[in-house]
Amino acid sequence: MKFNFTKSMMALALIGSSSAVLAQGYSDTTTRFDKKNFRTWSIGLNGGMLTHYTPFNNQFNGDFLTPQETWGYGGYIKKQILPGFGIQADFLAGTVQGSRSNSLQPGSTAQDNSSFKTTIAWAGAISANITLANLSLNQKRSVISPYFTSGVGVMSSSANVRNVPGFANTTYDESIYIPVGAGVKFGIARGINIDLGYNVNFVKSNNFDGYRSGTSDRFSYAHAGLEIALGKKSSPQLQNYSAAAALREAAAAESAYLRGRLAAAEQARMQEEQARAALAQQYAREMGDDDADGVANKFDRCPGTTAGTQVDGAGCPLKVPAPVVVTKEKVIVTESDRRVVGEAIKNLEFDLGKATIKTRSYPTLNRVADLLKEKSFSLKLAGHTDNTGSMALNMALSKDRAEAVKAYLVSQGANASLIEATGYGPNQPIATNKTAAGRQQNRRVEFSLN
Repeated sequence: MKFNFTKSMMALALIGSSSAVLAQGYSDTTTRFDKKNFRTWSIGLNGGMLTHYTPFNNQFNGDFLTPQETWGYGGYIKKQILPGFGIQADFLAGTVQGSRSNSLQPGSTAQDNSSFKTTIAWAGAISANITLANLSLNQKRSVISPYFTSGVGVMSSSANVRNVPGFANTTYDESIYIPVGAGVKFGIARGINIDLGYNVNFVKSNNFDGYRSGTSDRFSYAHAGLEIALGKKSSPQLQNYSAAAALREAAAAESAYLRGRLAAAEQARMQEEQARAALAQQYAREMGDDDADGVANKFDRCPGTTAGTQVDGAGCPLKVPAPVVVTKEKVIVTESDRRVVGEAIKNLEFDLGKATIKTRSYPTLNRVADLLKEKSFSLKLAGHTDNTGSMALNMALSKDRAEAVKAYLVSQGANASLIEATGYGPNQPIATNKTAAGRQQNRRVEFSLN
């Protein structure tokens, strides 16, 4: 006898596959929560004007009254440690000039003819760079980045003094200087910034301009240049990065992701409930007994038989009805009988996840059928499963397997009225469900002779 469980299995497969597809549709495949890589090294080149005038000079403008602007050039290598803080190595070279020494009579010809020219062969400094943090909530890369710098360095310079009595030219000598500056950078592309800045350099010497006075000399450098970030083009430059905008973007992405997952879970839950309801209705319809002949609709090949009609295991009327005489004769179950049933239990096998009995189980079931016909035993069949899967599926499967055994025994001539088939699902385990061996023992059909 062949039993078809295709519809039930397809319904359960649909539940699992729909849930899996929905889960895959909302899988988090982005890298927004990965560690962020930044470009922290950069180089800068600049050029501009050098002059001994600074905002910190007195009314006489230092040792020489009139500044004369000259060209200078410089550069730096910077390591950005935090979005608002970096360390840079600066280089500067050029000449600083001025005229009209304040040591001479104001307005005199001698003052007008006096001047100095200091050549800076090289100047190197280590400076701290403070960049005002990018606090934008919408743009992760800032376009405008104001900054301040301050450091300490060493320079090699020589002064040429003209027409200042008592003072002579100096040779190249090293002096400590302190550069202090401010500026602003404009981002024109990823990793490329225009740099506009102004530095005041405090020289720890009073002979920078060749004229020894009572105070240290100083000069300024107004410059423009380009800064280029080093590293992968795909990585943002740290000094232009807004942590607030990045956090807002990550929070928005996470919120959208979670909403999608919740919607998918709700949709999957509703589909599963609908499929379970349809399966329950189908099970109730198939396992009902509309014609009350003792054979479930699913196994009843002759539905609609008249009440009281004696039927075989397929629900069809017996061709030669014979009166059944019920006696009170006591039935004795022998050890031989128990061995027959034990062999049947041990050899009973079904297709995976189905109630279809494998053909190699037929010989031992045939001996049970012969025993039932010979001695008119009553037989109770109890189907059991492990706890894998849903309760509804396990209850249906255990009941179906018990009914399948009953139907087969009846097809071999056993009396259907003496056989009871019941499904208990996973509710009566005989071993642990935590191991494969235990679950194998729990998947069984028990035979009880009376």
